Amino acid sequence: MSSAVCRRVLQTAGSAPAASSSSWSRIVSSCCSRLRAEPRNEARRGMSVSGRGNMNVFNREMKKRQKNWAASLQDGHHYDYLRDEVGCRVADRVYDIARTFPLALDLGGGKSHIAEHLSKEVVERVFLTDVSEKTLKQTRQSEMPVHRVLADEEFLPFKENTFDLVVSSLSLHWINNLPGALKQIHQVLKPDGVFIGAMVGGETLYELRCSLQLAETEREGGFSPHISPYTAVTDLGNLLGQAGFNMLTVDTDEVQVHYPGIFEVMTDLQGMGESNCAWNRRSLLHRDTILAAAAIYKEMYGNEDGSIPATFEILYMIGWKPHESQAKPAKRGSATASFGDLSKIGQPTNTNKS
Repeated sequence: MSSAVCRRVLQTAGSAPAASSSSWSRIVSSCCSRLRAEPRNEARRGMSVSGRGNMNVFNREMKKRQKNWAASLQDGHHYDYLRDEVGCRVADRVYDIARTFPLALDLGGGKSHIAEHLSKEVVERVFLTDVSEKTLKQTRQSEMPVHRVLADEEFLPFKENTFDLVVSSLSLHWINNLPGALKQIHQVLKPDGVFIGAMVGGETLYELRCSLQLAETEREGGFSPHISPYTAVTDLGNLLGQAGFNMLTVDTDEVQVHYPGIFEVMTDLQGMGESNCAWNRRSLLHRDTILAAAAIYKEMYGNEDGSIPATFEILYMIGWKPHESQAKPAKRGSATASFGDLSKIGQPTNTNKS
């Protein structure tokens, strides 16, 4: 199977990848599960060592260079398949809201992977921001006017109460101060405005992470983080609530992409501009370690046709800025019926015949 074909084999993952049936694979799989559960050398998102403030996990200047490099590739459009898929799913969630948004902000929108799926009947005007200037120059055509703004997602250059809608797709996972970024999104939204976003979750690329950890441990006696630390779905609702959003919706989805081998996985991640930019990353991998990781990847997760899966966990979030017109919960104790009474509905009643 060619790399070009494998790159486009996307599917919703309903079950875990099948591992080899050999006893060696079962032992390694058990070890890998422990490594995933207790990543001793990997930083946790959104926490400092003392538990206060936020960690400076990512080199934002490095991420800017990575995205600029990816945007300069002549065949860069071949690596947009994941962003196109997730952008389409975010646009579907915008269509689920029965209203027209006069002004929207696409945060970290890149080539406009969301706006190209929207119509001017739903969104009248869009501001598109990205940290990469070269990426903004490749913005795709859409029905509504699009204004491109070179801006860092961590420092939004907009006034409060500006936008009716803010969307974001696959960019927030590189933010150092995610709680602060969500608060800024809340500020630039108008009252009763809505934020709809998608970001990769903690189980993303677990196959690649485990394979590299096991290979590095076996060949070098220890491992270092090669995959970025991601936000857990259990933390996302709390972060949105702390930022001031209400009427929250958080759901997850899994997208699997099948590749010929581990080298194609890494090549595509680089072409997406999704290489690791954590400060504590290792810049190089030994040749023996890479070859061992490729063998472990195929042994543990390989498919019958020789390809290997790469799983992307996508976290979708929806939050509204409070407004007096929004539905509010009733006061405690104001109910006129109990759950006990509701359980009796539909039950036959006994009648005494004289």
